[in-house]
Amino acid sequence: MRYLSLLLILVLIAPLFAQNTHEDDRIYDDVRRRLANDVDVKGGGIEVIVKNGVVTLRGRVHDNHAKEKAEKLTKKVKGVTGVTNELNISGI
Repeated sequence: MRYLSLLLILVLIAPLFAQNTHEDDRIYDDVRRRLANDVDVKGGGIEVIVKNGVVTLRGRVHDNHAKEKAEKLTKKVKGVTGVTNELNISGI
């Protein structure tokens, strides 16, 4: 009986994890699109990682303005709950 209860709990919780994954995928796509389309950020080379709505940005940008703007654009995406900005300035 105990195993049946655990199985039932897992079956009820599983869709929540799938929904988070779907939401993270949508956030990833939206962030990538915004960064890539911005003339200041030119985000094609920025790595975007999303986990439970928290976005991590990694890579290089040409100046501090681009770094700050990348974070600002990311925060505007629906569903983003936090941003970890690990972008480095390359000074190109």
